[in-house]
Amino acid sequence: MALTEKGAARRRRRTEALERPDYGWIWKPLLALVVIYLLVVVALGIWWSREPATFDVEQAAAEQRGESASSPAARGAVTTATLMSVVSTLRDKPGGYLRNDIAPPGLWLDNMPNWELGALKQAHDLSRALPTMEEGDQPALEEVADRLGGDGRDWLYPSTEHRLEQAFDALDDYLAALGEEGGAGFDAGTGLVAWLEQVGRRLDDLGTRLSASVGSRERLRDLGIDAGELPSRTPWYRVDDIFFEARGTGWALLHLLEAVRRDQADALERADVLGEWELLVAELERTQRRLWSPMVLNGSGFGIFANHSLVMANHVIRARDLARELAQALDAPPAGLAAPEAVEEEQPVEPPVEAVERSEDAGGESPPPALASPEEAREDEQTGESEPLSEPTPEEGGASEG
Repeated sequence: MALTEKGAARRRRRTEALERPDYGWIWKPLLALVVIYLLVVVALGIWWSREPATFDVEQAAAEQRGESASSPAARGAVTTATLMSVVSTLRDKPGGYLRNDIAPPGLWLDNMPNWELGALKQAHDLSRALPTMEEGDQPALEEVADRLGGDGRDWLYPSTEHRLEQAFDALDDYLAALGEEGGAGFDAGTGLVAWLEQVGRRLDDLGTRLSASVGSRERLRDLGIDAGELPSRTPWYRVDDIFFEARGTGWALLHLLEAVRRDQADALERADVLGEWELLVAELERTQRRLWSPMVLNGSGFGIFANHSLVMANHVIRARDLARELAQALDAPPAGLAAPEAVEEEQPVEPPVEAVERSEDAGGESPPPALASPEEAREDEQTGESEPLSEPTPEEGGASEG
């Protein structure tokens, strides 16, 4: 009887194990998968957050032109090729374009998407200025401005990546046209003033937002910033967003400025602004110095923590001032060239009218007989004979005696 009960108990336990299995063991492999996924996502996030390195604009122009690089191109080829390199960097860097990602790890990142925002704004501003720099009418340049001017967060069709590709193709067609014989190219110095003014406005907005994240407003006096005009203080979780937007702006702008300097060197030299142009590029290069801290710090004074936003605001505001000075210098006429009216006024003229009139007054008396004409001499002789010398009157005589 006992054996029968034991056998029945064993059969019952086997039945219960089959009907209600114990899944307590499954959490271990699931936990392992989650840990592996997080490690992969963190590694990808670190890799994708690395900022692209700077590049040489001349080498970029040679690479973008390809086989036609050996032949000369019209003015504007370096600027066009550099803009193409900026657009391709946004599209092809590690992780691709991240600002419109809707899945991890791109969804969790904020530094690189804001870096992309700053670079994309500068690319769009230059694409809008390109038609004003071109001598002829190029519909491809209008298309580039349209493609780069959309919302940077679009992920449905047409996505931002698709528009970047279209802008790149349009720039490629325009660059090929510049290499052909008879290509119009850029006009010397045209369109630079409006573009530099737009650059100054972008940098001014960035400098204001960077300064708003500084805790003590007294430290902004050295930057020439009116604390009363600043917006409300930037929340702590957005300080790094504005900082990396400034980094992306500086990265794109220093390449575009260097490319424009190569294409417009003669116009800048005539305006005598090459030195200021190089200073602006050098100031933007300082915005790209390596960030040793793993996060953007917002310290104060001479404390143990740096204030990265304040340092970046210093460079951005200095670059803004240089951009405005360059725009004013290029907008003003060269010092050695005056207007035609001014040149005519500065030419030597006849002696002043007053001098001629004074000489006539001084010679108002009749000239000596030797120099007078025969008719004038005869008239003087007749007048002298008919007018005897007058005798002094009694009044004159009494006055003289007295």
